[in-house]
Amino acid sequence: MTLERLNPERLAPATGFSHAVVATGSRLVFLAGQTALDARGRIVGEDLPTQFDQALGNLLAALEHAGGHPDDLARVTVYTTDVDAYRRHARELGRIWRDHAGRDYPAMALIGVVRLWDETALVELDGVAVLQE
Repeated sequence: MTLERLNPERLAPATGFSHAVVATGSRLVFLAGQTALDARGRIVGEDLPTQFDQALGNLLAALEHAGGHPDDLARVTVYTTDVDAYRRHARELGRIWRDHAGRDYPAMALIGVVRLWDETALVELDGVAVLQE
């Protein structure tokens, strides 16, 4: 399996994401949206960085259970109820990402939403990974 991250020079510099990811492999893993729920089903944290840390950990736990690793992520979508807070905390969120998943960024999108399934959730992440059989 290989993931080739592409960032064309004619596009704005990719910071914290890749513009495109070309994946070759034989096993796709679709990761359900993960919020900051702990193992008891309770939201952890009241601020975006704390919730992002838990949600990303949950996403990567699901990926690991499927046999994957952070560098297998081809696509991640981040949904947040507060885009302004996401922008304010961008550096800290980037550090949290690097602590969990390293510096190989998947193709990513950030989408602002009115609310998430869990009323106190501020962020949700879902993704697609490509694994080798």
